[in-house]
Amino acid sequence: MTSEADAHSPTPELPWIVEGQPLPPVSGAWDASTPAPGLLAASSDLSAQRLMDAYAEGVFPWFNAGQPVLWWSPDPRMVLQTRDFRFHRSLQQSLKRWSLTPDFELCFDRDFAQVIRRCATSPRAGQKGTWIVPQMVAAYEELHRMGLAHSCELRIRGELVAGLYFVALGRAVFGESMFTTIPDGSKMALACLVSVCLQHGVSAIDCQQNTRHLASLGAREIPRSDFLHGVYEGREKAPIDWAHQSLSWSALASLVAPQ
Repeated sequence: MTSEADAHSPTPELPWIVEGQPLPPVSGAWDASTPAPGLLAASSDLSAQRLMDAYAEGVFPWFNAGQPVLWWSPDPRMVLQTRDFRFHRSLQQSLKRWSLTPDFELCFDRDFAQVIRRCATSPRAGQKGTWIVPQMVAAYEELHRMGLAHSCELRIRGELVAGLYFVALGRAVFGESMFTTIPDGSKMALACLVSVCLQHGVSAIDCQQNTRHLASLGAREIPRSDFLHGVYEGREKAPIDWAHQSLSWSALASLVAPQ
Protein backbone atom coordinates (compact mmCIF):
# COMPACT_ATOMS: atom_id res chain seq x y z
CA MET A 1 0.00 0.00 0.00
CA THR A 2 1.34 3.48 -0.91
CA SER A 3 1.37 5.98 1.90
CA GLU A 4 0.45 9.64 1.46
CA ALA A 5 4.10 10.54 2.06
CA ASP A 6 5.21 8.18 -0.71
CA ALA A 7 2.62 9.64 -3.09
CA HIS A 8 4.16 13.08 -2.62
CA SER A 9 7.84 12.12 -2.71
CA PRO A 10 10.15 15.11 -3.12
CA THR A 11 11.68 15.70 -6.54
CA PRO A 12 15.18 14.16 -6.55
CA GLU A 13 18.23 16.30 -7.16
CA LEU A 14 19.25 16.55 -10.82
CA PRO A 15 23.02 16.34 -11.46
CA TRP A 16 24.53 19.30 -13.30
CA ILE A 17 27.29 18.17 -15.67
CA VAL A 18 30.07 20.57 -16.63
CA GLU A 19 32.03 20.41 -19.87
CA GLY A 20 34.45 17.51 -19.85
CA GLN A 21 32.62 15.69 -17.05
CA PRO A 22 31.00 12.36 -18.00
CA LEU A 23 27.28 11.81 -17.68
CA PRO A 24 26.23 9.80 -14.62
CA PRO A 25 25.30 6.10 -14.93
CA VAL A 26 21.84 5.55 -16.38
CA SER A 27 20.87 3.73 -13.19
CA GLY A 28 20.59 7.19 -11.64
CA ALA A 29 17.85 8.36 -14.02
CA TRP A 30 14.60 9.46 -12.36
CA ASP A 31 12.04 6.68 -11.98
CA ALA A 32 8.28 6.52 -12.46
CA SER A 33 7.58 8.12 -9.10
CA THR A 34 9.16 11.42 -10.21
CA PRO A 35 7.75 14.28 -12.33
CA ALA A 36 10.00 13.36 -15.28
CA PRO A 37 10.74 9.62 -15.50
CA GLY A 38 13.96 8.95 -17.39
CA LEU A 39 15.58 12.34 -16.72
CA LEU A 40 19.25 11.75 -15.96
CA ALA A 41 21.16 15.04 -15.89
CA ALA A 42 21.40 18.63 -17.13
CA SER A 43 24.26 20.55 -18.72
CA SER A 44 25.00 23.67 -20.73
CA ASP A 45 27.13 21.96 -23.38
CA LEU A 46 25.87 20.03 -26.39
CA SER A 47 28.96 19.20 -28.38
CA ALA A 48 29.20 16.43 -30.95
CA GLN A 49 31.60 14.59 -28.64
CA ARG A 50 29.07 14.84 -25.81
CA LEU A 51 26.38 13.46 -28.13
CA MET A 52 28.58 10.57 -29.23
CA ASP A 53 29.42 9.65 -25.63
CA ALA A 54 25.76 9.91 -24.61
CA TYR A 55 24.40 7.72 -27.39
CA ALA A 56 27.08 5.12 -26.68
CA GLU A 57 25.45 4.74 -23.25
CA GLY A 58 21.85 4.88 -24.48
CA VAL A 59 21.32 8.52 -23.43
CA PHE A 60 19.77 11.24 -25.60
CA PRO A 61 19.14 15.01 -25.27
CA TRP A 62 15.63 16.47 -25.24
CA PHE A 63 14.82 20.00 -24.11
CA ASN A 64 12.98 23.14 -25.14
CA ALA A 65 14.27 26.60 -25.95
CA GLY A 66 15.23 28.43 -22.78
CA GLN A 67 15.99 25.23 -20.86
CA PRO A 68 19.40 23.74 -20.09
CA VAL A 69 20.38 20.67 -22.09
CA LEU A 70 18.43 17.81 -20.51
CA TRP A 71 19.69 14.23 -20.84
CA TRP A 72 17.34 11.22 -20.73
CA SER A 73 17.46 7.45 -20.34
CA PRO A 74 13.89 6.11 -19.92
CA ASP A 75 13.11 2.70 -18.50
CA PRO A 76 11.39 1.02 -20.27
CA ARG A 77 12.66 2.17 -23.66
CA MET A 78 10.60 2.41 -26.85
CA VAL A 79 12.30 0.33 -29.56
CA LEU A 80 11.34 -0.83 -33.04
CA GLN A 81 12.59 -4.36 -33.60
CA THR A 82 13.18 -4.31 -37.35
CA ARG A 83 11.52 -7.71 -37.85
CA ASP A 84 8.42 -6.31 -36.13
CA PHE A 85 7.99 -3.34 -38.47
CA ARG A 86 4.38 -3.28 -39.57
CA PHE A 87 4.55 -2.93 -43.32
CA HIS A 88 0.82 -2.27 -43.56
CA ARG A 89 -0.97 -2.97 -46.83
CA SER A 90 -1.79 0.74 -47.19
CA LEU A 91 1.90 1.60 -46.86
CA GLN A 92 2.85 -1.10 -49.34
CA GLN A 93 0.40 0.39 -51.83
CA SER A 94 1.66 3.94 -51.24
CA LEU A 95 5.26 2.88 -51.74
CA LYS A 96 4.45 0.98 -54.94
CA ARG A 97 2.35 3.85 -56.29
CA TRP A 98 4.91 6.56 -55.55
CA SER A 99 7.77 4.44 -56.88
CA LEU A 100 6.14 4.68 -60.31
CA THR A 101 6.53 8.47 -60.21
CA PRO A 102 9.35 9.67 -62.49
CA ASP A 103 12.57 10.36 -60.59
CA PHE A 104 11.27 8.92 -57.30
CA GLU A 105 14.22 8.25 -54.96
CA LEU A 106 14.79 6.95 -51.46
CA CYS A 107 18.37 7.74 -50.58
CA PHE A 108 20.67 8.62 -47.70
CA ASP A 109 22.85 11.57 -46.72
CA ARG A 110 22.15 13.70 -49.79
CA ASP A 111 21.37 16.78 -47.67
CA PHE A 112 21.41 16.14 -43.92
CA ALA A 113 21.27 19.84 -43.08
CA GLN A 114 18.02 20.34 -44.99
CA VAL A 115 16.43 17.24 -43.45
CA ILE A 116 17.09 18.24 -39.84
CA ARG A 117 15.89 21.79 -40.54
CA ARG A 118 12.71 20.51 -42.15
CA CYS A 119 12.13 18.29 -39.13
CA ALA A 120 12.66 21.30 -36.87
CA THR A 121 10.14 23.47 -38.70
CA SER A 122 7.42 20.88 -39.40
CA PRO A 123 4.24 21.48 -37.37
CA ARG A 124 3.42 18.78 -34.81
CA ALA A 125 -0.04 17.96 -33.53
CA GLY A 126 -0.41 19.22 -29.96
CA GLN A 127 2.93 21.09 -30.00
CA LYS A 128 3.41 24.82 -30.27
CA GLY A 129 7.14 24.76 -30.92
CA THR A 130 10.03 22.39 -31.51
CA TRP A 131 12.65 20.71 -29.37
CA ILE A 132 15.05 20.76 -32.36
CA VAL A 133 16.45 24.15 -31.36
CA PRO A 134 19.39 25.82 -33.18
CA GLN A 135 21.88 24.45 -30.61
CA MET A 136 20.58 20.97 -31.32
CA VAL A 137 20.79 21.44 -35.09
CA ALA A 138 24.40 22.63 -34.90
CA ALA A 139 25.46 19.67 -32.74
CA TYR A 140 23.86 17.06 -34.99
CA GLU A 141 25.29 18.66 -38.11
CA GLU A 142 28.74 18.30 -36.56
CA LEU A 143 27.91 14.70 -35.68
CA HIS A 144 26.95 14.21 -39.34
CA ARG A 145 30.32 15.58 -40.43
CA MET A 146 31.90 12.99 -38.12
CA GLY A 147 29.97 10.27 -39.99
CA LEU A 148 27.69 9.40 -37.07
CA ALA A 149 24.41 11.19 -37.91
CA HIS A 150 22.56 10.43 -41.13
CA SER A 151 19.46 11.30 -43.11
CA CYS A 152 17.08 9.11 -45.07
CA GLU A 153 15.49 11.17 -47.83
CA LEU A 154 12.50 10.77 -50.12
CA ARG A 155 12.98 12.84 -53.26
CA ILE A 156 10.78 13.38 -56.30
CA ARG A 157 12.44 14.98 -59.31
CA GLY A 158 15.28 15.97 -57.00
CA GLU A 159 13.05 17.77 -54.50
CA LEU A 160 13.13 16.68 -50.86
CA VAL A 161 9.53 15.86 -49.89
CA ALA A 162 9.98 13.68 -46.81
CA GLY A 163 12.71 12.28 -44.61
CA LEU A 164 14.11 11.46 -41.22
CA TYR A 165 17.42 11.65 -39.43
CA PHE A 166 19.13 9.22 -37.09
CA VAL A 167 22.37 8.45 -35.27
CA ALA A 168 24.37 5.29 -35.95
CA LEU A 169 27.27 4.07 -33.81
CA GLY A 170 28.52 0.98 -35.57
CA ARG A 171 25.26 -0.88 -36.07
CA ALA A 172 23.44 0.61 -33.11
CA VAL A 173 20.80 2.85 -34.71
CA PHE A 174 18.92 5.62 -32.91
CA GLY A 175 15.95 7.23 -34.65
CA GLU A 176 15.39 10.95 -34.08
CA SER A 177 12.74 12.90 -36.00
CA MET A 178 10.92 12.85 -39.33
CA PHE A 179 8.85 15.09 -41.58
CA THR A 180 6.73 14.78 -44.69
CA THR A 181 4.89 16.93 -47.20
CA ILE A 182 3.08 14.03 -48.90
CA PRO A 183 0.80 11.28 -47.54
CA ASP A 184 2.82 8.42 -45.97
CA GLY A 185 6.09 10.14 -46.85
CA SER A 186 7.76 9.75 -43.46
CA LYS A 187 6.51 6.16 -43.22
CA MET A 188 8.11 5.39 -46.59
CA ALA A 189 11.38 6.87 -45.34
CA LEU A 190 11.17 4.72 -42.23
CA ALA A 191 10.42 1.66 -44.36
CA CYS A 192 13.57 2.43 -46.34
CA LEU A 193 15.63 2.70 -43.14
CA VAL A 194 14.17 -0.57 -41.86
CA SER A 195 14.96 -2.31 -45.14
CA VAL A 196 18.62 -1.30 -44.96
CA CYS A 197 18.81 -2.34 -41.31
CA LEU A 198 17.39 -5.76 -42.20
CA GLN A 199 19.95 -6.14 -44.99
CA HIS A 200 22.84 -5.41 -42.62
CA GLY A 201 21.75 -7.30 -39.54
CA VAL A 202 20.56 -4.33 -37.47
CA SER A 203 17.92 -5.85 -35.21
CA ALA A 204 16.50 -2.70 -33.59
CA ILE A 205 16.00 1.04 -34.04
CA ASP A 206 15.76 3.16 -30.91
CA CYS A 207 12.56 5.25 -30.81
CA GLN A 208 13.22 6.91 -27.42
CA GLN A 209 9.64 7.89 -26.50
CA ASN A 210 6.42 5.89 -26.48
CA THR A 211 3.93 7.36 -28.96
CA ARG A 212 0.79 5.94 -30.53
CA HIS A 213 2.23 6.57 -34.00
CA LEU A 214 5.38 4.54 -33.31
CA ALA A 215 3.37 1.76 -31.67
CA SER A 216 1.18 1.54 -34.79
CA LEU A 217 4.33 0.82 -36.80
CA GLY A 218 5.45 -2.00 -34.51
CA ALA A 219 7.57 -0.28 -31.86
CA ARG A 220 7.19 -1.43 -28.26
CA GLU A 221 8.72 -0.82 -24.87
CA ILE A 222 11.48 -3.10 -23.60
CA PRO A 223 13.49 -3.02 -20.36
CA ARG A 224 16.33 -0.50 -20.46
CA SER A 225 18.79 -3.27 -19.60
CA ASP A 226 17.79 -5.18 -22.76
CA PHE A 227 18.03 -2.02 -24.84
CA LEU A 228 21.51 -1.22 -23.51
CA HIS A 229 22.70 -4.76 -24.21
CA GLY A 230 21.76 -4.23 -27.86
CA VAL A 231 23.49 -0.84 -27.94
CA TYR A 232 26.73 -2.23 -26.51
CA GLU A 233 26.73 -5.07 -29.02
CA GLY A 234 25.82 -2.92 -32.00
CA ARG A 235 28.31 -0.13 -31.42
CA GLU A 236 31.21 -2.62 -31.68
CA LYS A 237 30.22 -3.74 -35.18
CA ALA A 238 31.43 -2.27 -38.45
CA PRO A 239 29.44 0.80 -39.56
CA ILE A 240 27.20 0.78 -42.60
CA ASP A 241 28.14 2.88 -45.62
CA TRP A 242 24.87 4.78 -45.41
CA ALA A 243 25.49 7.19 -48.27
CA HIS A 244 25.46 4.28 -50.73
CA GLN A 245 22.30 2.56 -49.44
CA SER A 246 18.82 2.63 -50.92
CA LEU A 247 15.45 0.94 -50.52
CA SER A 248 15.57 -2.87 -50.47
CA TRP A 249 12.29 -4.27 -51.77
CA SER A 250 13.45 -7.82 -51.02
CA ALA A 251 14.07 -7.02 -47.37
CA LEU A 252 10.63 -5.43 -47.00
CA ALA A 253 9.03 -8.39 -48.80
CA SER A 254 10.24 -10.61 -45.99
CA LEU A 255 7.95 -8.66 -43.63
CA VAL A 256 4.80 -9.25 -45.64
CA ALA A 257 2.66 -12.05 -44.26
CA PRO A 258 1.65 -14.66 -46.85
CA GLN A 259 -1.92 -14.28 -48.10
